[in-house]
Amino acid sequence: MSNVKFMSGENIPLEMHKVRMVQKVNLLPVEERLKCIKEAGFNTFLLNNRDIFMDMLTDSGVNAMSQEQYAAMMNADDSYAGSETYYRLEAVLKDIFAMEYFLPAHQGRACENIIARSLIKPGMVTIMNYHFTTTKAHITLNGGIVEEIVSDEGLKITSDAPFKGDIDINKLKKSIALHGKDKIAFVRIEAGTNLIGGQPVSMDNVREVSKICRNEGIRLVYDASLLGDNLYFIKKRDEKYKDVDIKSITREIASLVDVLYFSARKLGSARGGGILINDKDLYMNMREFVTLYEGFLTYGGMSVREMEALAVGLVETMDMEVINQTPIIVEALCNELLAKGVPVVTPPGGLGCHVDAMQFCSHVPQAEYKAGALASAIFIASGVRCMERGTLSEQRNADGSERYAEMELARIAVPRRVFTLSQVKYTADRISWLYKNREIIGGLRFVEEPKMLRFFFGRLESIGNWPDILATQFRKDFGESL
Repeated sequence: MSNVKFMSGENIPLEMHKVRMVQKVNLLPVEERLKCIKEAGFNTFLLNNRDIFMDMLTDSGVNAMSQEQYAAMMNADDSYAGSETYYRLEAVLKDIFAMEYFLPAHQGRACENIIARSLIKPGMVTIMNYHFTTTKAHITLNGGIVEEIVSDEGLKITSDAPFKGDIDINKLKKSIALHGKDKIAFVRIEAGTNLIGGQPVSMDNVREVSKICRNEGIRLVYDASLLGDNLYFIKKRDEKYKDVDIKSITREIASLVDVLYFSARKLGSARGGGILINDKDLYMNMREFVTLYEGFLTYGGMSVREMEALAVGLVETMDMEVINQTPIIVEALCNELLAKGVPVVTPPGGLGCHVDAMQFCSHVPQAEYKAGALASAIFIASGVRCMERGTLSEQRNADGSERYAEMELARIAVPRRVFTLSQVKYTADRISWLYKNREIIGGLRFVEEPKMLRFFFGRLESIGNWPDILATQFRKDFGESL
């Protein structure tokens, strides 16, 4: 893609694939979309897929697989123990990451459970660039404490910093000095920091954090779920790595960490997960949890067909024309919205376009879940399902008070190789219309609030009748158009 120029001078993302299988989608009238979001308790997770036009909730498990992946699924060895499928996947992982031991799990959060149970004791601190919801939940459930030390640039909506996911090195040193190395369970780096705009982590930062951790005898854990996007940004934004092949960059990252884990629902475009380790003693400890919670060591809760697809998908992740397909579309969507004045996180990251609900809905109090309200309003206006990444995605403090998020974002995820450019432009058009009518959007309040992971299945209601007013305005402006 980087070598293709258009005669017009336009910067248009070029899909490096062709479509060979399609799935029909359905765009409901605005009145029906309004009814659906009310029935879902203003929680986009609770919408039925049949009522959604474009599902941009997540990239987890919904990336398009290649023909080679589908073909590989027919080669699966469906054995409970000792499956040849496992050994094929293990060989691919060792070739790419050059790490000694592999433990399979059914998905990324299963890996987090195993890591947390193995490394965390009550009162211990886990230091990280920024948390992910399930990561934090597993740590706190095991009595741990999460401390976030992402760079100051990471929490800015608008920035020119190329690697906003970097750990602040000075804060890391101070945290280790404050707590003492024996009280730190591990330091965690998340590639493509999910909750702050899919922002990448630089190789220089991984190297510096690794040096500090090894000097102090602290384990370094790397969440590689969004590694594909992060590799793309290292190639594009770090001059030192412009001509370095992707596998070499991947191996360098792996050589700097003690534990690497991933969700295959993101990395490899399949469904599953895994943990990679060099320490035999840690491997022996963790494998008991795999067998107890996931399954036998040669399938770990994964379907063997998915394991075959993952093995191929991981190899494909080493191809720049595969891993660039989400970031270039995200950038195009961000640029479309920016041109219309819509506030989004910059520079564009991976995973999706992140709309800044703090500015978009500046009139809505943060206590009324403005990012959740914006996600609901986007569905009403477009039929596009996106995800709240703000205060709703946090968990309450121990005393029951609200923990307000540093950023209030509506994430428009871009699953790899799924949507066409016209569909992306439609999304930008409807969000731009919504921005012009943003004063209509009001707040939300809980009517059913789970104690943990409330953003998954909590139910809310609108404060006032703003959703009805929004739907009426849409019909007035668009007439019979869907």
